[in-house]
Amino acid sequence: MPTHELVVGFDLDMTLVDSADGIVATLAQAHQQVTGGRSDVLVNRERAWPLMGYPLEGIIAELMPGVDVELIATTYRALYPTTGLHRNTLLPGVHEAFAAIREAGGRVLVISAKSEPAVHIVLGALGLLEDKYRPDLIAGGRFGTAKGELLEVEGAGVYVGDHIGDVAAARFAGATSVGVSTGPQSAAELTAAGADVVLDDLLGFPGWLSAHLAGLSRSHVGN
Repeated sequence: MPTHELVVGFDLDMTLVDSADGIVATLAQAHQQVTGGRSDVLVNRERAWPLMGYPLEGIIAELMPGVDVELIATTYRALYPTTGLHRNTLLPGVHEAFAAIREAGGRVLVISAKSEPAVHIVLGALGLLEDKYRPDLIAGGRFGTAKGELLEVEGAGVYVGDHIGDVAAARFAGATSVGVSTGPQSAAELTAAGADVVLDDLLGFPGWLSAHLAGLSRSHVGN
């Protein structure tokens, strides 16, 4: 049972980490390895970008009609550590966002649609498993309301993500939805989906969190 009042969850891909180039490169290599055909027409950043954030099998089915989705997915996961991982970069403001939560006595969760082993290797490669940054909970293989179920169990009050699926997760859990427009979906799209606030990136999160906590404090005093 959670013991901290403040619990904040984060999505991974395109929220904490710019993983688009690594995903595209690995998808292309998996397609070529399995089918023996050209991958550049089917798998390129332009076609893949709008699909970032969705579960892997859904991305494969959309990009590569008629393929054996499970075989491509298995091949992708085997290739990712050597093909995609080194292409990832940390998005602006991650360290500052985690620090702001910890300074407020809170817990940090990372909940992703990516497979859980992949979440761990991505976080580790970018230094986010070091003691001062390591999330209190790491979970993978969840999208949309499946993320929301875990957020609810953990007592999360805030969920941060770049995707409308992340907005759905927050709303399911009754948490404040903080969108970041670092992914394929615009601030307008995130707002229309129900995000409570949309930031340009995580550099704006500490200031938002401070104001949010101050508002909660005033509300409690008023009650």
